[in-house]
Amino acid sequence: MTILVAYGTKMHGTEGLAEMVGDGLRVQGFEVDVTECQEVGDLSRYDAVIVGGALYEFRWHKDARRFVKHHAAELAARPTWLFSSGPLDDSASAGDIPPVKGVQALMDEVHARGHVTFGGRLPDDAHGLMAGAMAKKHAGDWRDDVQVKAWVDSVVPELRTVGVA
Repeated sequence: MTILVAYGTKMHGTEGLAEMVGDGLRVQGFEVDVTECQEVGDLSRYDAVIVGGALYEFRWHKDARRFVKHHAAELAARPTWLFSSGPLDDSASAGDIPPVKGVQALMDEVHARGHVTFGGRLPDDAHGLMAGAMAKKHAGDWRDDVQVKAWVDSVVPELRTVGVA
């Protein structure tokens, strides 16, 4: 069975998280495609979908939002999970951070089975006025591979229950 991990990212931190999720699922025996949201066309070959988006000022990346809205009916018809990345500190590893309001609305629309917030990444050479200013004092990588693995491990039993393995 095949799982799609689609992501929207600006500075590639969420791409790295999507790759970690994909790798964790592959280790469990799943066939996985990890692809930018804007590159995904037809979902018919996928048995389940995981969509990730970077958070910017409490909003999910526009490509992730557009992807979920565009494919809402298809996502609602298959097991779907969402993840966010963004806190530029250890808060995501320390405890559960609920989805922001816009992501919760998308979850409700597609009947997503769950959501997780992972720590983000801000490179020291970040582009853009705001990101560049932040990076001068707050660059770093708070993505936690242990948290990602634990989340993937929590999703796998449900994937197997719904017959996706």
